[in-house]
Amino acid sequence: MIIPGSASQTLAAALARETGRPLAAVDRHRFPDGELLVTLDEQPDGGAIVVASTVSDAAFVELLLLQDAAREAGATTVTTVVPYLGYARQDRQFASGQPISVRAMARAIASGTDRVFTVDPHERSVLDRFDVPAQAVTGAAALATVLPDDLTDPLFVGPDAGARELVRAVRDGYGAGDVSVLEKIRRSDRTVELTVRDVSAADRDVVLVDDIIATGGTMSEAVAALTARGADRVYATCVHPLLADAAYADLSRAGVTEIVGTDTIERPVSRTSVAPAIAEALAGQA
Repeated sequence: MIIPGSASQTLAAALARETGRPLAAVDRHRFPDGELLVTLDEQPDGGAIVVASTVSDAAFVELLLLQDAAREAGATTVTTVVPYLGYARQDRQFASGQPISVRAMARAIASGTDRVFTVDPHERSVLDRFDVPAQAVTGAAALATVLPDDLTDPLFVGPDAGARELVRAVRDGYGAGDVSVLEKIRRSDRTVELTVRDVSAADRDVVLVDDIIATGGTMSEAVAALTARGADRVYATCVHPLLADAAYADLSRAGVTEIVGTDTIERPVSRTSVAPAIAEALAGQA
């Protein structure tokens, strides 16, 4: 049985189709004091798979409740799929007196499940924070499936060296093109220039690839820099399209041709699904 979190209904439904598992009906009720009550309308026949991105504190609480509800309904095992793991970038203590936030979240999730899967976490080291087996699933290749077939001399670019693996996954999925990363060149104490290493972007279609677009600041700078260097079309792609604040508008003003994300976070730009990659990972653990 697939149990959907309210922030991951589209992905949960896609995963149910991929795996042939039933999709659970979940009743949600808010008490006057704001507390949430979740109720499963049927009992799991064997194991349960909870699918819930923790895009907010409320979504995180709901995930914990869904795990417990699955246990109480008689699930023999509980597997938790967290397509987007919130707090993953708070993976260290930045100042005295602060928590290692992702550790606290991981411990809470682990207390109610037998195994965890998450998609392209910002740092793979966050997997070590779980007290149960945890595995990362790569969803970047799905981005290649919705790119235009007629990209001109495509160039796939990451915002920094740390994104090179994701960039290669998208390029390999597309089947053609060069791979590069952006380099920051400081011209003064207030001016930073972004440039593409090793190759020219002139007269080429460029695909920017990152794990997440949050506020869109870095991606907007990259779009503008590549456009200024003669790139034809510039596509901004990411696994996790958070697109907080004015990210969509900022990217549009920078000259982006299109923004493409997956369904780890359900947004209007979520044009492709990581459900096949998750289904493959689940099958490998069966």
